Amino acid sequence: MGGFFAVASKEDCVFDLFFGTDYHSHLGTRRAGLAVHGQNGFNRAIHNIENSPFRTKFESDFHKMEGTMGVGCISDYEPQPLIVRSHHGTFAISTVGKINNTDKLVEEVFGKGNSHFLEMSGGDINATELVAALINQKENIVEGIQYAQDVIEGSITILILTAKGIYAARDKFGRTPVVLGKKDGAYCASFESFAYLNLGYEPLRELGPGEVVVLTPEAVVTLVKPGSDMKICTFLWVYYGYPSSSYEGISVEQMRYNCGSLLAKRDDANPDIVAGVPDSGTAHAIGYANESGIPFSRPFIKYTPTWPRSFMPTIQSKRNLIAKMKLIPVHDLIKDKSLLLIDDSIVRGTQLRETTEFLYKSGAKEVHIRPACPPLVYGCKYLNFSRSSSEMDLITRRIIADKEGADVGEDVLKEYSNPDSDRYAYMNEEIRKQLNFTSLRYHRLDDLCESVGIDRSKLCTYCWNGEE
Repeated sequence: MGGFFAVASKEDCVFDLFFGTDYHSHLGTRRAGLAVHGQNGFNRAIHNIENSPFRTKFESDFHKMEGTMGVGCISDYEPQPLIVRSHHGTFAISTVGKINNTDKLVEEVFGKGNSHFLEMSGGDINATELVAALINQKENIVEGIQYAQDVIEGSITILILTAKGIYAARDKFGRTPVVLGKKDGAYCASFESFAYLNLGYEPLRELGPGEVVVLTPEAVVTLVKPGSDMKICTFLWVYYGYPSSSYEGISVEQMRYNCGSLLAKRDDANPDIVAGVPDSGTAHAIGYANESGIPFSRPFIKYTPTWPRSFMPTIQSKRNLIAKMKLIPVHDLIKDKSLLLIDDSIVRGTQLRETTEFLYKSGAKEVHIRPACPPLVYGCKYLNFSRSSSEMDLITRRIIADKEGADVGEDVLKEYSNPDSDRYAYMNEEIRKQLNFTSLRYHRLDDLCESVGIDRSKLCTYCWNGEE
């Protein structure tokens, strides 16, 4: 996914920038960067954070950097922020999102005179560099931002640090958030709404879809008014968001309680305990336990001091190893028990199958699984939820292909997405059998949207029902 933080201050901004960026470490996993502007111009640092936390890698930079304005990011793939020199002047740029038409855009940029792009170690073009090249096609930065967001297929939120201010542009349909904070002599822009609270900022407001503002130490000025259409990612509440954050005024933690409560209202299971797969499944499980009256328990504990998040490595075997190694069973809470386990979702199914197996090996009588969202049937087109090269990595699509063949029409996929259809029931049962669950009941999409509590037309639900 990736996260960001930006500060425009009358005083040195590095302290706020350092810790505000660090508070986004749960969103990205491979690269992090800071860029500041001060009396000596621009200064930047980028580090690999796959095996060491942000603060460890950037501590020496923290003591060397100085400036009154800066941008920082946690990235799940490309190194950034990038420092670019163009007819707009020198600026630092950072982005969050996904570009699906990279090859087409690169050819268009080449055709307009751009000479080259730097190739990253994996052979890909840095998406942030491509965005900068698109912005540079226009006469000013604001027009360039709007142009980039118009031609990019996918989603892109942009931060640009200049010598005079920081441009913050929420993606065209508001799929990811940008929230503003304010304190005496400073303004900030953040992905996560909690990231600035311990730094003395108070909430100012959230940007609307496609809105572009410029931050200076004195003010935040809107340069492009927000659009009326929003499609914020519902999965932010289900999984990505930190519990203390909120989006569009809706608390992540409270939404997860709502999720668990609605799951319980539709359920007829009678387990001994309810548990969540840590961390994101925990709040869902609390909501379920509170509604059902079945005790909440922690039959396994996640060992966090040294193991990173399991979606960090790009190699699936390493992801599976991390997911397995960091969960420690508490045998006294498992042996001879019927467990109901809530996870945020089932993607490939590998990790949850291994979790279920070690619960059985630890003496569990039953393991009932309740994912906190509907079956994932479509690969996300808008955010880097998964860098899988094929939708066939999804367990749902593999089961559908085995039943229907490789070429499946949209009408058939719609039936598999409908919780009241026979095809959905078949898929649910096949997943249950393959992953060896005692029972399996997914959260319904209508209940999920009710759990969020904002107009369904403003929520992106593409990964579940294919509707944009």
